[in-house]
Amino acid sequence: MIEAFSYDFMQRAVMAGLLASIACGVIGTLVVVNRVVFVAGGISHAAYGGVGLAFFLGLPVLPVTVAFSVAAAALMSLVTFGRGERADTVVGVLWAAGMAFGILLVDLSRGYNVDLMSFLFGSILAVPPEDLLLMACLDALVALATACWYRGFAAMSFDPEFAGLRGVPVRLLHTAMLCMTAASIVLIIRVVGLILVIALLTIPPYLAERRCRSLGAMMILSALYCAFFCLAGLALSYWLDLSSGASIIAAASLWFFADLLLSRSRT
Repeated sequence: MIEAFSYDFMQRAVMAGLLASIACGVIGTLVVVNRVVFVAGGISHAAYGGVGLAFFLGLPVLPVTVAFSVAAAALMSLVTFGRGERADTVVGVLWAAGMAFGILLVDLSRGYNVDLMSFLFGSILAVPPEDLLLMACLDALVALATACWYRGFAAMSFDPEFAGLRGVPVRLLHTAMLCMTAASIVLIIRVVGLILVIALLTIPPYLAERRCRSLGAMMILSALYCAFFCLAGLALSYWLDLSSGASIIAAASLWFFADLLLSRSRT
């Protein structure tokens, strides 16, 4: 396994996994605690519209997908905040519409044979250096925004109604959280793909939540879990010649079920 890290593509894959782990730990925690996993799923699938738009216009995929996903997240926040059951319907429509928009634009793109599998199931072994730089910048932005608004996020996460009464801008923070979720999802898509992104965004925070008493500690432990799963998945894919994205999620899922069984056996 050690000799594998002598290859540039494997070094970039490890770096991509670690960078995605930062976003996963911070944003995944907010997603799980605020119970907006379905909304995050809608954003992740709507992001494919950004992929299609980038190929149709001949522009870099990652920046265009980030911008498209953030716009979709802002729209979801606008139409779902405080709407109760109707929010699920709106998210479901945007979920399907984003995917359909992306597929149609890919079909209309001329002179380019798009490998859909790389976006649906990840391509961590093919991450270019310029994407690593953008991932690092987005991580820094997410971490800085979370640090600046940490108290507000904590108040909103545990009691949004009381937080609103205390003057916390809950709606603004909710929109900011979903926009940061959109940016983070695009990072994680590069690691495990569109189909599997929700697993990596939710399993590490779930495991961390069972062992932490504060939001900050949960974010840190979640990021560590995610980094471990990325490294374990890369090792598994190297040894057994398997898909790296699916191997990462398999490692996370096995740990999740083992933890669940152990916790139930103790009760």
